[in-house]
Amino acid sequence: MARIVVVTSGKGGVGKTTTAASFAAGLAKSGFKTVVIDFDVGLRNLDLVMGCERRVVFDFINVITGDARLHQALIKDKRLDNLFILPASQTRDKDALTEEGVEQVLNELREDYDYIICDSPAGIERGSHLAAYHADDALVVTNPEVSSVRDSDRVLGLLASRTLRAEQGREPVKEHLLLSRYDPHRVKKGDMLSVDDVCEILAIDLLGVIPESEDVLNASNSGLPVILEQETDAGQAYLDAVARYQGEERPHRFINAERKGLFGRMFGG
Repeated sequence: MARIVVVTSGKGGVGKTTTAASFAAGLAKSGFKTVVIDFDVGLRNLDLVMGCERRVVFDFINVITGDARLHQALIKDKRLDNLFILPASQTRDKDALTEEGVEQVLNELREDYDYIICDSPAGIERGSHLAAYHADDALVVTNPEVSSVRDSDRVLGLLASRTLRAEQGREPVKEHLLLSRYDPHRVKKGDMLSVDDVCEILAIDLLGVIPESEDVLNASNSGLPVILEQETDAGQAYLDAVARYQGEERPHRFINAERKGLFGRMFGG
């Protein structure tokens, strides 16, 4: 029986789809049969980040409306045998997602997969509610900015009160914090919140800190989950986060500013 993980945020542009792609790829790389679903109907970014946009024939909405069977819409990843993608529709609006349709698709996937990763739209509207409703775990992605953290706090309220687990009085959705686009030099200057600041405000477990890096954008533009770029700091940070999710203890890296050498201090580089 699959475990359902929603990747969510209060604000757009924080790296949520990058995280969904990398987290799903990391679990698949660890040997788990994993499917990642794009709930962001109308935008459909996940297939671009995963590098399979030219292979989309049917999508999530086609399955819900009965125009295609689930196995027709699932796309097998080119690099990892255990990884599958269910793309969103670019031509339909968010109202095309129905509670019954989402539940039916998730129940069918539960039988065959170890993990179902739901890439949620940002915010607290209907699309994000549907993505989070059946979740067992939540990755709350936020940037170290006041507005991003404040909006993530609203998402935590949704997870605590409007999920199936909350309605049934079961153990709450397990919440994990993933802090993205972190730049310790800007933190030192007071331009960004620190890891401790964000953890204190949101009060949930820190799963990972992803450093600000051009490697993330370059990997996305290449259609490659950055976790597969293992020589990059961002790729290593995602590998650490996936390992921690599976119970491994790893120290957090990339959260302290490197001390500048003599020439750096002299010339301010």
